[in-house]
Amino acid sequence: MSYEAEISRDNPSCFLFLIDQSASMEDEIPIGEETQQLAQGVADSINRWLQELSIKCAKSEGVRNYYNIGVIGYGKDVGPSFVGPIAGRELIPISEIADNPARLDERTKKVPDGAGGLVEQSIRIPVWFDPIAKGGTPMCRAAGEAKQVLESWIAEHPDSFPPTVIHITDGESTDGNPTDRLNALTSLSTSDGNVMLFNIHLSANPNATPVSFSDSPDDLPDAYSKMLFETASPLTPAMRGLAKEHSFETSEGSRCFVLNADLVLLVQAIDIGTRPSNVQMEGPAREDTAVEVEEQEEPDVASNDEATDDEKPEETDWSGGDEDLR
Repeated sequence: MSYEAEISRDNPSCFLFLIDQSASMEDEIPIGEETQQLAQGVADSINRWLQELSIKCAKSEGVRNYYNIGVIGYGKDVGPSFVGPIAGRELIPISEIADNPARLDERTKKVPDGAGGLVEQSIRIPVWFDPIAKGGTPMCRAAGEAKQVLESWIAEHPDSFPPTVIHITDGESTDGNPTDRLNALTSLSTSDGNVMLFNIHLSANPNATPVSFSDSPDDLPDAYSKMLFETASPLTPAMRGLAKEHSFETSEGSRCFVLNADLVLLVQAIDIGTRPSNVQMEGPAREDTAVEVEEQEEPDVASNDEATDDEKPEETDWSGGDEDLR
């Protein structure tokens, strides 16, 4: 394990999201007193992350290309899932992403009114990725496409900080057992280490117990969750430090894996997986890069190493099929 290469404009790194866009992503997940579709929650999280990364990479002369970013969606279709001017492209420099949102959506948020109360304030949110929930869960095909994308990128950046793949799903593969395809992703490497794979399993069940960064598959409920654990990369020391900031307990054997995540745990896992400490951020920051970042309350999410029998996903069946396994 290395993961020590400096990330700079001359030696950028790469983030590739693999997003489940199957029909079950229409399921509603509780958010406070309201609910939201899983697909919408994931889209909001990715759009917010893209905006925040654009701001972090912004300096006086503009957004610096410390990263190439891609999003591959898989459901009814499999392929690049950005929308707007950058639609159809696989990996894109962060400066081009920052300059080319598809649109600005109007949202409201509650802010203090100065008298002890709250008032709604209108804000504009840049959108690069839209929610989709159609079809099955062709995880094998998606992992195969991700491998081709990363092979090309690594050939051009052989000494870079290794790419990180953030895989977000709520269901089981409907086009076969994805173990070999996911392992093929993490077998790719630069001179600084192997590709990192985060497996983030979402659940719309408010009673499901999250399993966060476990160090053993022994207490996991079934073959599917054990597969996600086994194919996920070990947390690097830097990631373990970030996990500690989020109040998660980890060990040297902890994996980049969460089970039964809600949207808050999703945001925390993305932060842990995408915040390396070795970025060459020289120069003054630029203050007028993007519209205001939407604030999000993050209630406490406790780390838990077990899932109860009532919360186990359905028995794994990788024989294929047209329906998403719910």
